[in-house]
Amino acid sequence: MTYLLNILIPVGGFALGGVAGYAFGAFQTAARERNRRLQNGGQLKSNWLIMPGSMTRIALLLILLTSFQLIFPFLFAENGIQWVVSAGVIVGYGWTLLQQIKHRSTYSA
Repeated sequence: MTYLLNILIPVGGFALGGVAGYAFGAFQTAARERNRRLQNGGQLKSNWLIMPGSMTRIALLLILLTSFQLIFPFLFAENGIQWVVSAGVIVGYGWTLLQQIKHRSTYSA
C-alpha cells in the first residue's frame, strides 16, 4: 500500500499542476484571441492596450506557483511534492505555449 501511495501521490500532483498550468495557458490564449478580434474590429482605444490584464493573469499564475511551494510542504511533510506540482504547472503552461508556436508557424508560412 505504501509503495502504491509513493507512486500515486507524485503522479496526482503532477496531473494537478498540469491541469492548473494548462488552464492558465488556455485562459491567456482566449484573452489574447479576444483582444486580437477587438483590435481587428477597431474597438481598442489604443495600441498599447493590445493585451490588457495580462500582467494580472501572470501575477495569478505566480501566486499559484508560490502557494504550491508554501502549502504542499505542510500537507505532505518533506517528500518534495510541491516541486512535482510546480513542474506540472510549468509543463501544462508550456504545452499551451508550444501549441501557440505551432499555430503561428502553420499560419505564417
